[in-house]
Amino acid sequence: MSSERYSRQADIVPRERIMDCKATVIGVGAIGRQVAIQLTAIGVPVLQLVDFDHVEISNLASQGYLQKNLKRPKVDATSEFCREINCDLQVEVVLDRFKRTTPVGNCVFCCVDAITTRKHIWDAVKDKVNFFCDGRMSAEVLRVITACDEKAREYYPKTLFAAEQAHAGPCTAKTTIYCANIAAGFMLAQFTKYLRLLPVDPDIQVNLLASEINVGDVN
Repeated sequence: MSSERYSRQADIVPRERIMDCKATVIGVGAIGRQVAIQLTAIGVPVLQLVDFDHVEISNLASQGYLQKNLKRPKVDATSEFCREINCDLQVEVVLDRFKRTTPVGNCVFCCVDAITTRKHIWDAVKDKVNFFCDGRMSAEVLRVITACDEKAREYYPKTLFAAEQAHAGPCTAKTTIYCANIAAGFMLAQFTKYLRLLPVDPDIQVNLLASEINVGDVN
């Protein structure tokens, strides 16, 4: 059954490479929940979910949680959903804020809200991981920054601008689940390029409202 499960993606997601991956998703809100679901669906064998938060009613529409998940830890609700997709998945949940001492897998997906938190995570994991991908979103604008080679690792810290420079939109215009899904899709696309040993785009920015996409280069 295992080979049949992944038969339609065999040339896109090489099994021998993905089986060596332990994926850590830090933050299972709008983007992170979708990343976890997509990683499960493409067959990552080990998934670690890190988040301290619980499901609130506003998360149902914006993050795709279920009514029955209300007040549950997001890591538990997401873990349960992922195991419904693949019962063989090994899931590790960390119901806590990410700490410098938090052990991570060799592939990290950073899906947090604050620039200061991103910097804290990067400083902690940059020398420990093979693949690092950061997903950012504000309303209908997304940015995906990936560091898995020397040039991209040098570039990534330049994207960690001061917190006061962050766009401050109204709380009612920050999160759309369709933008989160697209951001997660771009993150997974970079991951599968990495698995295939293909060039990875270090910086992708998409404005859904304006139908604009910009792919940056580190050179």
